[in-house]
Amino acid sequence: MTVVCEHGIGIGQFQATVYRNYHLQGRSFPWRETSDPYHILVSEIMLQQTQTERVIVKYGLFIATFPDFQTLLEAPIKNILMVWQGLGYNRRVLNLKSIAQKVVTEHKGRLPAILEELTALPGIGQATAGSILAFAFNIPIAFIETNIRRVFIHFFFADRDMVNDGEILPLVDATLDRRNPRQWYYALMDYGVMLKGASTNLNRKSAHYQRQSPFEGSERQVRGRIIKALISCREASPMQLSATLHIDLARITSNLLELEREGLLERFGDGYRIP
Repeated sequence: MTVVCEHGIGIGQFQATVYRNYHLQGRSFPWRETSDPYHILVSEIMLQQTQTERVIVKYGLFIATFPDFQTLLEAPIKNILMVWQGLGYNRRVLNLKSIAQKVVTEHKGRLPAILEELTALPGIGQATAGSILAFAFNIPIAFIETNIRRVFIHFFFADRDMVNDGEILPLVDATLDRRNPRQWYYALMDYGVMLKGASTNLNRKSAHYQRQSPFEGSERQVRGRIIKALISCREASPMQLSATLHIDLARITSNLLELEREGLLERFGDGYRIP
């Protein structure tokens, strides 16, 4: 595949440009200092919908508290949520717990290094699976996440709108550094972060772009406050939570039902608790 981007450079120059930025101002994170599959998995699940600054605060504590799949499997959900607080999207805790169960019982305690087996695990899509394969196993696989998408839109689709990932993925594959995919993807992501700070939101040109709804005042915020309150007590009724959190009882009740449906809460007498 012959690739020349809209900036008039070929694959070699494109790679050199991305690597040059990485060598000058590449970011340093604790999960980049390891290739341990469990550590990489934890970091990737944390990073799915959370900024790196918040993940850094929790990553080391999480690994120290739950150092492997077996420890995570045996830990009560409430204990995991206590460490997880501040990262949001608490359902990811259930996904991690379910992944640990499947890895221990179905994969002899080892995270699989096969795409189809990874995406069969709860909460792992194509992007997360690709990241795990590249960062934990250094496997040259093409995948797209938000920063990678931004880089390719900048170089190859600068004059386009509604760019589909199906157009980007072949370019990711064609320009992949197959000798060192781990470092290449670190470099790509860092270039994407640099572009985010230096220009308008290029990802708005993507056909897959969705504006994130505000967190303040959202039902997601209410559910987070409920979980935080129940971490500090054994159980509570809807009326008690409504009084404590100063939130309308009907709104508390509907969010309790949603948390119960997700498996984050269970009924206990007239109230709810974390299982």
